[in-house]
Amino acid sequence: MVIDPVARSTDGESVRIARDVLCAGAGGSGAKICLPEGPEEFARALARRGQRRPVVIGDDRALLRVVGLLHRERELAGVPVSMVPVGAPAAVALSRSLGVPQDTVAAARTVLDGAERAMDLLTDDSGGIVLGGLRIPCGRDGGRNGGRRATAGPGRRVFVPGAAGPVDAGEPAAGVEGAGPSGADGSPAVVGADGPRPWWGPAARTARTALALLAPASGRWGASRTEAGAAGGRRVRVPGQRLRIEADGVLLADLDRPVRGVSVVPGGQAGAGWPGAGTGRGEGVGDGRGDGRDGGGELAEVVVHWPGGGHPVRARARAVTVSGADFHYRADAVVGGPVRTRTWTVQPGAWRLQLPRRG
Repeated sequence: MVIDPVARSTDGESVRIARDVLCAGAGGSGAKICLPEGPEEFARALARRGQRRPVVIGDDRALLRVVGLLHRERELAGVPVSMVPVGAPAAVALSRSLGVPQDTVAAARTVLDGAERAMDLLTDDSGGIVLGGLRIPCGRDGGRNGGRRATAGPGRRVFVPGAAGPVDAGEPAAGVEGAGPSGADGSPAVVGADGPRPWWGPAARTARTALALLAPASGRWGASRTEAGAAGGRRVRVPGQRLRIEADGVLLADLDRPVRGVSVVPGGQAGAGWPGAGTGRGEGVGDGRGDGRDGGGELAEVVVHWPGGGHPVRARARAVTVSGADFHYRADAVVGGPVRTRTWTVQPGAWRLQLPRRG
């Protein structure tokens, strides 16, 4: 039993309950409790488990750490993994999508009385793994503004046509008329790091702004009413990344057309990688294992989203390659990159997870 230090510090009561239930259920066989203080001790405790089945008490990052270590030691296929989720709802979203009970007592009883299920995962060409879903860009919402929500207020970053880059939603963007306070002569001005600046400079930026304002809402900029309203009424640019995306050698997107985002979900986890990517079984999973609780799908669901809300492109594939200018990606709870190319491959039934018995 490996208890993650973050879980001990954030919710010691749930940790105590899980430990008591597991120790009572272990009976005469006994349970070894490990309290690592860092990644090195965590890895050492897992390596010294002997014939004991590893049980992790913690959040999704703790689960990923255990699975990653077993994968690196080439022991993942032969060692079933059990988990008692402890953490904030966002920190245990992966375990929830995999079917692990979120109630502490129920999860602990599943460790004792549940059944092993074979689960698919993705491996990449750098040795990384993905259990639940992958998305590009790597932002929190995986969609608008490169993963940053376009909500008003200080500290929120949005894309505004004509601005040199992302700006705070609560602050005006250079080159946008009427976006800020007035200057000394009554003309619109914006506030920058070096104080007020007139709206007309530099001229090139103003020209870009004028062209952007003439573009239709559903055209190049692709700003929706919701996004524009959330950014205080200003038109918000939905940025696109120029990526080449191939699924089993079939070209889904090329560098000549920007994409808003990409999601890749292994096997039965269809729809877990991107909000609205899918619901339930994905096409190609004909064995009834589309509920996120079984591996064996052998194919990943790939969804390419376009700027402006165009109809997404969907495909099922064993290998997905993404190439382009330096890009980041979110694999479960971990952000990777920047990279210029990466290939993810489905590994059917590569690991086993203890889940509630059916019926």
